[in-house]
Amino acid sequence: MILPIARRFVAGETVPEALEHARACNEDGVSVILNLLGEHYDDPAAARADVDAYLALLDDIADSGLGACISVKPSQIGLDISADLFEEHYREIVARAHELDAFVWCDMEDADTTDATLDAFESIAETYPWSVGQCLQSNLKRTHDDLDRLVDVPGKIRLVKGAYDEPDAIAYANKSRVNEAFREDLAFLFERRDRGVAVGSHDPAMISLADRLAREHGTGYEIQMLMGVREDAQRDLAAQGVDVVQYAPYGDKWLSYFYRRIRERKENVAFAARAIVGR
Repeated sequence: MILPIARRFVAGETVPEALEHARACNEDGVSVILNLLGEHYDDPAAARADVDAYLALLDDIADSGLGACISVKPSQIGLDISADLFEEHYREIVARAHELDAFVWCDMEDADTTDATLDAFESIAETYPWSVGQCLQSNLKRTHDDLDRLVDVPGKIRLVKGAYDEPDAIAYANKSRVNEAFREDLAFLFERRDRGVAVGSHDPAMISLADRLAREHGTGYEIQMLMGVREDAQRDLAAQGVDVVQYAPYGDKWLSYFYRRIRERKENVAFAARAIVGR
């Protein structure tokens, strides 16, 4: 059972709970990305089980009529076993989404997975255009070149600052330099694409920048934020006509995800402390 203090960040342990959360978000004008928690499987059976769960979830979303899609993790669907198995599973999930007029995001994990993840995305997006989207992380020094490679690929691109602790040789360690890279990468995407840009950020300055760039270049975009983080701002932006999408994880592997959330932001730690003492 999910601890009450973790329910701010996790949409439940079961599919019905996750769909009900999506329904509540939709009522506030916010779409949802559902992610079944799980990662770093070295057992093919475990990866296959989550692939099957995602295929069933796509059917459930289609039947429900909800404004929702899914996001998968490479190491969840086979990358730690082999790149070929990962791409096979990834393609199978996107093919089902394409049949259902649904959508699949693929998260980006640590830098060791970047090449295999982008290779699979580029191949699958050419086969199933606009049924798939890929996350990229601006803290990696390679990301601008990756964006240049993918800029004409017919899939969505979600840009985030990046949360993995990577070596200084391949990533920007300084927060201000990461912010600078994020601004540069955003400007590149808005200038070079006419749609399919997703801004994964809770930073008001970056959200304002995205709005300005979109108006300057006529680029379609969406703002993506995590469940449990700045949800008032999510609803406010949606009320202003911005396409807002909330990333909402669910499943029984919630504990490690919850602790990552409360470590990332001081206000999340304060929230958890207040909940523990009942204030």
